[in-house]
Amino acid sequence: MANSDTLDRPATKSKGGAMTKTNEGRFFEDYTVGQVIRHAVPRTVSGGERALYHALYPARHALYSSDLFAQSCGLPSAPIDDLAAFHVVFGKTVPDVSLNAVANLGYAEGRWVTPVWPGDTLRSESEVIGLKQNSNGKTGVVWVRTRGLNQHDELVMEYVRWVMVRKRDADAAAPETVVPELKPVLAVGDLSIPAGLDFTGYDFELAGEPHRWGDYEIGEKIDHVDGVTVEEAEHMMATRLWQNTAKVHFDATFRPDGQRLIYGGHVISMARALSFNGLANAQMIVGLNAGAHANPCFSGTTVRAWSEVLDKAKTEAPGVGAVRLRLVATSAGGSMELKGDDGKYLPHVLLDLDYWALMPV
Repeated sequence: MANSDTLDRPATKSKGGAMTKTNEGRFFEDYTVGQVIRHAVPRTVSGGERALYHALYPARHALYSSDLFAQSCGLPSAPIDDLAAFHVVFGKTVPDVSLNAVANLGYAEGRWVTPVWPGDTLRSESEVIGLKQNSNGKTGVVWVRTRGLNQHDELVMEYVRWVMVRKRDADAAAPETVVPELKPVLAVGDLSIPAGLDFTGYDFELAGEPHRWGDYEIGEKIDHVDGVTVEEAEHMMATRLWQNTAKVHFDATFRPDGQRLIYGGHVISMARALSFNGLANAQMIVGLNAGAHANPCFSGTTVRAWSEVLDKAKTEAPGVGAVRLRLVATSAGGSMELKGDDGKYLPHVLLDLDYWALMPV
């Protein structure tokens, strides 16, 4: 049975030998498969998070911008942006999962289950589902399944991610290797459609583009044209907003190159917002199949984006179709190349994200 350890983080000693009350974060040898971590601190979200999210990114999807538009689509009001809710849930996991991470390696099996509304209180918990020490003996990979819950203990979202974490003691024994089996792609039946969602009366003019589900072809690529240069101040504000305490994002002395790494979620939200130009009607993200932060992003980088249509499916909700999209963020305009002949991501690729979104048919 999984063990819960909200507060029993490993005790550490100061140079003088006394026990310290500060949290240095977990290292690789502090994790065990089956361990359940309840993360601090619950957060009540409001319209303030929406306003800041829309200030930080050029987010314009109508369903998240207008109560009236959301009501015309069968919802009681505009939910909090799907990725804003993701960042809140994700940020809470950082002190326990990735404070000592070298890199966030990937995502899988992500589902947005229940919309988040202003006034909801979100909390997070994670279960360790896999461990594998790296051959250098200095780091290891930790897989966790994180669940975001609201004040009613309803599942808001869940996802798996894996991170490379430093070891405290390179001589510590390696744990038994457990690599979880994960779905490469969520089936349409795995997706949760918000109760009442109905796109039969969808207003394409107010949404900003005329393109509907039937207008997109599998294999089609869309250059989203626009670009945004990442500023240090905006990245720092965003990362603090999500209460993400990872050292690589704040402490310029933590990396050998003296640069603060841009939070990968900042790149995800920037690319998603840029995708409005060409995918304005891909209104709601409901599934995350896979994701990789292919190359680091730093202040001064101009982020651009393109998408590829990977699959399409109809849903049981009236007028609602699902479209599977690959969203790629790059630091170079014009190129839609993803990997080189060696199978590795090209240097200009920042993000490769595979997700399901809902769109009017």
